[in-house]
Amino acid sequence: MKIAVCPGSFDPVTSGHLDVIERGARLFGKVVVGVFEKTGKTPLFSLNKRVNFIESAIKENLCLNNVEVESFNTLLIDFAHKHGACAIIKGLRAVSDFEHEFQMAQFNRKLDPSIETIFMMASSQYAYLSSSAVKEIAKFGGRIEGLVTPEVEKGLRKVFEL
Repeated sequence: MKIAVCPGSFDPVTSGHLDVIERGARLFGKVVVGVFEKTGKTPLFSLNKRVNFIESAIKENLCLNNVEVESFNTLLIDFAHKHGACAIIKGLRAVSDFEHEFQMAQFNRKLDPSIETIFMMASSQYAYLSSSAVKEIAKFGGRIEGLVTPEVEKGLRKVFEL
């Protein structure tokens, strides 16, 4: 069985993230969603909460019975090795995403050339969507339904006391 990891900080997980995870789950026998502690910035949601948001979304989607969620705080390549992964799935929205992700893919290839990075273009309805934008919209009371799961929406409203 071919295994892939789909890493991210997922702060919070968006409908775009879930779309990439679902599409990856159709390509691989198993997908492990790796939630890492964000470096450089303090995340809005705790690591445990971010994992729970993804697990809840996966439970609601019967097509995702080959997806697991786990947090990690190691090199991505080490996380991939732990799970016997042959691929890393990364979603791309725009050219601006590509530059950073390309650099990371090259580092990962240097660390282990046997693990491929698969770039998945965002579906058109999510090409503009980012966790940062969702947080900004929620902070000012804007409508975020459809951009995130109802559970994430509720969590954002609670954080921003809306």
